[in-house]
Amino acid sequence: MKKSIIKLDNVWKIYRMGNVAVNALQGLSLDIKEGEFVALMGPSGSGKSTAVNMIGCLDVPTKGKILLDAHDISKLSESELAQIRGRKIGFIFQQFNLVPTLTAIENVMLPMIFQGVPEPVRIKKARELLELVELGDRMDHKPSELSGGQQQRVAIARSLANDPEVVLADEPTGNLDSKTGANVLDFLEKLHKEENKTIVMVTHDQNLAKIAQRTEFLKDGKIVKSTRR
Repeated sequence: MKKSIIKLDNVWKIYRMGNVAVNALQGLSLDIKEGEFVALMGPSGSGKSTAVNMIGCLDVPTKGKILLDAHDISKLSESELAQIRGRKIGFIFQQFNLVPTLTAIENVMLPMIFQGVPEPVRIKKARELLELVELGDRMDHKPSELSGGQQQRVAIARSLANDPEVVLADEPTGNLDSKTGANVLDFLEKLHKEENKTIVMVTHDQNLAKIAQRTEFLKDGKIVKSTRR
């Protein structure tokens, strides 16, 4: 049986806005196994973004536990969380989030700098990753010199820089045309099948979710339905 990589156990996230308490997550439980491809779906306000923050160790719960490789990370400090994020989780965002003043290869090297990887190793790894996403001829281009699809592929390469166990893709095709978006999805599927990466993808599009092995539907901060293909 495959081991759990990330497990959310009865997770609540309550935001205080003046005297009002907003329950973004209400007892969310989710178990993501090694090598799974899981899609999270739900309407706006369903808690998807907050769930992503929990899965990606970007935030800690108000109540409940988050287990990463069976270790409870719910009470860790921000600096401890940052170290875990850098090693274990690769992020792909809808907005690409590339540094505009850096070239493609410099953007891909960035996460490795924070993990103390020596420069020769960083350069070699970043070159390999940009070749992997078919951007070997665009390494010295800045984001403004790349198309949306090329920027997203740089972001995918960057997400793999520290060889993470989990790739977390938040609406990864949201800013792309349908053809380019399909190429990005193909690449995520390839990462899952050939590199055996665990992938968690957040989407509002039922057609995109079809490539996942399992889809979890969120509403009002909790899972209301789960389907498998």
